[in-house]
Parts: sequence; C-alpha cells; structure tokens
Amino acid sequence: MSAPSTRLEIFPNPAPERDYTIRMTIPEFSCLCPKTGQPDFATLKLEYVPHELCVELKSLKLYIWSFRSRGAFHEAVTNEILADLAAATAPRFMRLLAEFNVRGGIYTTVVAEHRQPGWTAATPISLP
Repeated sequence: MSAPSTRLEIFPNPAPERDYTIRMTIPEFSCLCPKTGQPDFATLKLEYVPHELCVELKSLKLYIWSFRSRGAFHEAVTNEILADLAAATAPRFMRLLAEFNVRGGIYTTVVAEHRQPGWTAATPISLP
C-alpha cells in the first residue's frame, strides 16, 4: 500500500544532450487553508526542461499527496513544491502553475519559475 511521502525519486535524463520539455498535469492537488482548516483544491501544471535528472512519477504522486493534510497558503505551497522539485532534479528550466478552485468568489492562480543560471530557451519555431 502506498502512503504520502516527501521523498522525490529521480532517474537519469535519457537525452541530456537535448533541450526538451516534460509537461505534467496534476488535477487532484489538495491542501488545507491555514486560516479555516477547510480543504483547498487545485490543478497543478508542471513543465520543465530537464538537465541530468528527471522526477519519477509515482514518487511525485506520493509527494503531492503529502500536502493533503497540511495547512498552506496558495503562494507558499506553490513555491515550496517548485523549490523541492528544482532541488531534486536541477532542471535547466521549471515552471509550476497552480490553479486553485474558487474560494470566497475568488480564483487564485500562482505561477513560479526556476531557471538554471546562463540557460536560455531556444527560439520557438512556428510551422505552417
């Protein structure tokens, strides 16, 4: 049986010589409002350009699950998750977009980014 875990597992990037983007949508994130204790729900959208390491999906799922019973402000939890993922994988670039469900008539979206010093994205190519 699986249980929540704060341990993120990684594996070697199979193509470290190339910039490519990994995108993940995590639609079942939840934590608790630190003021009321009520649950907050969000869809997390993670995208990153790996360098030497990638995050393993089951460990990411268990890591995300570990927030379910923790109180956290939207801004704090988004930045904490990004910091933990960036520390584990040392990506060239990583962006976490957290779209929280409505609370008190307000939708909150928090976007946090990490960029490896000196790394710049390739110029996008538009195909017909």
